[in-house]
Amino acid sequence: QVKKQCDQKLLIRMKTKCVPCSLNLDTQCPAGYTKITNGTGTPDCRYYLETKTYTLSFPGCRHHCVKEFEQPECCQGHWGPDCMGE
Repeated sequence: QVKKQCDQKLLIRMKTKCVPCSLNLDTQCPAGYTKITNGTGTPDCRYYLETKTYTLSFPGCRHHCVKEFEQPECCQGHWGPDCMGE
């Protein structure tokens, strides 16, 4: 039995919105994503507060999230929706 389907595993990464680090403890990743950072997250971003006259920029934190996604793909020498071929 020759294997026809060789699905590719993809890792989709995303970051949550930048917020004050003290508020980032409870930040959740979107549905289906797994949080890979702990506590207040990573302090690698800046968030902005706008006043009437100017915009202030502050260092902030965000969480990194990943989602595993399997992309259906045919093995070499096979093609089509049902991966027939050869």
